[in-house]
Amino acid sequence: MPYPIAPPVEPMLAKLSEALPEGDGWLFEPKWDGFRALVFRDGPELFLQSRELKPLNRYFPELEQPLLASLPERCVLDGEIVIAGESGLDFEALLLRIHPAASRVRLLAQESPASIVLFDLLALGDRDLRSSPLAERRAQLEGRLARAATQVHVTPATTDRAVAQDWFSRFEGAGLDGVVAKRLDSTYQPGVRAMVKVKHARTADCAVAGFRWHKNGPGTMVGSLLLGLYDDGGKLHHVGICSAFSVARRKELVKELAPLRENAKDHPWRDWAEWADADREPAQRMPGASSRWNRGKDLSWEPLRVERVCEVAYDHLQGDRFRHATHFLRWRPDRSPSECRYDQLEVTPAYELSRIFGVRSRASR
Repeated sequence: MPYPIAPPVEPMLAKLSEALPEGDGWLFEPKWDGFRALVFRDGPELFLQSRELKPLNRYFPELEQPLLASLPERCVLDGEIVIAGESGLDFEALLLRIHPAASRVRLLAQESPASIVLFDLLALGDRDLRSSPLAERRAQLEGRLARAATQVHVTPATTDRAVAQDWFSRFEGAGLDGVVAKRLDSTYQPGVRAMVKVKHARTADCAVAGFRWHKNGPGTMVGSLLLGLYDDGGKLHHVGICSAFSVARRKELVKELAPLRENAKDHPWRDWAEWADADREPAQRMPGASSRWNRGKDLSWEPLRVERVCEVAYDHLQGDRFRHATHFLRWRPDRSPSECRYDQLEVTPAYELSRIFGVRSRASR
């Protein structure tokens, strides 16, 4: 028997907003920082589909039995695969799952099992619910998954904007990166940005310690700037990149940064080449280390004398690094690189995840 809706199905998307919408008729949910996944079930058959419409089953084998034990016999759902660690959601642990070796995936599944948070019901039995209002879909979702297995969860939701605003601040410490708003009378619209998302945005002054060439090749354009922050001991850590530049600006940066390439051999990251072996686990993430989930990508870089500071916009930290690429705002000639320290960053206490995942955050102990 076929699935109630044949995969692949494009997930409904969200458009970015600076604030939560006002007025009645909205349902607010935490924005989970994981892998988007649509779940298709027909009896013993289970199929997990990624946002890019690709299969996910092989990367998360530990989810099959909990889902089969929790879901209706025939259904299609929308959700997010996450890994909840001691300090909150661990996105890097998810990235490690995208590995070609099944033995490696099985080992990781045992060491750090994933969970799935479900937030929409697209089909139930033979009924396609995509044309039904969200309020009805949500009620069905809550009713059908009231006794879900340990690794299967229904996302918290509220119609109270004040509660959602509190979530926006309080949930961040657990790795959630914002709030999503949906109209209660809205239908499920595959591929359409019919939801609203509000994400965290902050600024930081960072030392510019190097750059990577554009994919067009060395000498053409700057691809990204490598950013650093100092810890309390005076060690400069690679914390992320800044890469959103126009073509014209990328070309200008080649000339602008050229003087800083001179005499840059005595660099705080000069030993980065030691970490080129992806099987090693350095205590500090180095900017030239091989990517464990994209081994074909060229991560070589050019060192710069650490003399310039730029202000960037970022959303939140993942451990000691920026979770996503930052957005360049301006140069700060009035700042010294030595002033670019971790202690300038806003740190949000970790939200207690035990109500959802049954784990305790390190910060709450």
